[in-house]
Amino acid sequence: MILNISSIVLFGTIAVIFFRRGGLKVSHALVCSLFGFYLAGTAIAPSIQAGGASLAGLLGGIKF
Repeated sequence: MILNISSIVLFGTIAVIFFRRGGLKVSHALVCSLFGFYLAGTAIAPSIQAGGASLAGLLGGIKF
C-alpha cells in the first residue's frame, strides 16, 4: 500500500510539472489516465505490479 501511495504522489508531481511547463495538455493527461485505468484491469496488470515492486526493491537496496 505504501508503494502505491508513493507512486501516486511521484507520478502526480511529475504530471503537475509537465502540465505547468506546457509539455502536457489536459487531453494528454486524460488519455494517459484512462490508459492506466484500463490497463489495470487486464491480465498483464499483475506482471506490471510485480515489475514495479521489483524495481522499488532494487532502488531501495542501493546504498550511498
